[in-house]
Amino acid sequence: MTTVQIVVSIIYFIVALALIAVVMLQSGKSAGLSGAIAGGADTFLSKNKAKSADARLAKMTKWVAIVFMLLTLVLCLLPGAPTAA
Repeated sequence: MTTVQIVVSIIYFIVALALIAVVMLQSGKSAGLSGAIAGGADTFLSKNKAKSADARLAKMTKWVAIVFMLLTLVLCLLPGAPTAA
């Protein structure tokens, strides 16, 4: 392995962990429905705060996934990368 491959692999590993973390931090799609059925203990401001946090996490997921895919392509296209036989 070359130095470039090692550096890109380390960055790839960090981005993979970040992608897992961002996805796990998101609330499920059914969380809003269960809150509506169980009764509204949330105020208007806390609902908007949760939506904005979920929106930020969704945006972060999109960008981290794009970086992950680009790093995958870079690792595959680097000279000396293992190929499938």
